[in-house]
Amino acid sequence: MDSYQPEAVKSAHIESLAAFVTASPSSFHAARHTADLLVAAGFAEVDETLPFDARPGGYVLVRDGSVLAWRIPDSLGAPAFRIVGAHTDSPGFVLKPRPTSSFLGWQQAGMEVYGGPLPNSWLDREFGLAGRLVDTEGAVTLVTTGPLLRIPQVAPHLDRSVHEKLVLDRQQHLHPVFAVGRPDADLLAEVAVLAGLDPATVIAHDLHAFVTEPPGRIGLDGELFASPRLDNLASVHAGLTALAAATDADAITVLACFDHEEVGSASATGASGPLLETVLGRLADALGWGVQESAAARACSVLVSADAGHAVHPSYPQLHDPDHRPLPNAGPLIKFNANQRYATDAVGEAVWRRACAAAGVPTQDFVSNNSVPCGSTIGPLSATRLGIRTVDVGIPLLSMHSARELCGVRDPGWLAEGMRAFYAGA
Repeated sequence: MDSYQPEAVKSAHIESLAAFVTASPSSFHAARHTADLLVAAGFAEVDETLPFDARPGGYVLVRDGSVLAWRIPDSLGAPAFRIVGAHTDSPGFVLKPRPTSSFLGWQQAGMEVYGGPLPNSWLDREFGLAGRLVDTEGAVTLVTTGPLLRIPQVAPHLDRSVHEKLVLDRQQHLHPVFAVGRPDADLLAEVAVLAGLDPATVIAHDLHAFVTEPPGRIGLDGELFASPRLDNLASVHAGLTALAAATDADAITVLACFDHEEVGSASATGASGPLLETVLGRLADALGWGVQESAAARACSVLVSADAGHAVHPSYPQLHDPDHRPLPNAGPLIKFNANQRYATDAVGEAVWRRACAAAGVPTQDFVSNNSVPCGSTIGPLSATRLGIRTVDVGIPLLSMHSARELCGVRDPGWLAEGMRAFYAGA
């Protein structure tokens, strides 16, 4: 198998990924930007309140921070779906309903912890706010600010214990500053003005923090890629790249990118909700499939759940399985867990291995150290909800859930190529 990836191909994909991450500072932006890119590639945006079109072609649907897209081929073989699943959200901080406070002359923003970030990685970094504002008429406006906030770390002269052990109270210490000596400042009003809105008309918001430092290549020969939100925008970007290129499939190809994975997926737009199941059912109905044909289609379908996994950490080797130590730039992971934290079984594994072999993409195996329980993904949730065979895959990262994560420059492109071959039925 030839796993060589030319520099031009590798650079083009990583530059595209960097631009995608930069344009997607929140799940709402990620969903909207994914749809915009697919529309530019010829997909038609779907109004969820109208009947679905059954004619061949590409379609995309956005609901809040989730996006679903599919392509109906010109010549559909036996009814089946080939699905790639991912998630649009990342761990971090969300602005509280009444966020502005003043203390000791400083103006600070009240933030709620979202998911499981590494709080120390956000210290002394400049970050902005991104998400959506809703006005009195119910109109939604997406907004992205520049660097507004910072969580300042205490100096060691004032607390010598920080040299030995850093303990961050989530309420007291993760309280960013955004101004000084301005007791009348109103953070939400400032964001509304930046969005071109009258602050008096803004009555609701979903605003997430995002670090403003751009992604970039580092290391010898630029072989590593440092970026926020690689978990899981690298998978979303790979999926949309693959779907846009998958014009020769004989099955219905689907990309399903959900919100709220980092907080359990239990929402109307999460993988535990009915969104994908409803879309698949409506597609089957539009195509004239009956109950028997729809059930047969799901039995023949496969879902590739793509989410980031762990590269072996050279400073913490004891936390990894001694016989499974994946590295960056050695290929996407196949993720295994006997307790169904990942949904991979032998049949699904074989599907992904065949696709990667057809694309010339190397693969690696990930399984946790028995003493270090692993996280989970949308894979088991989607498999449970849909009854569709599922395999969990993803690129290996260091610093997962950090404000800036680290991967190899080859792996995101390889993930997209494997997905492209999967869509094609390899």
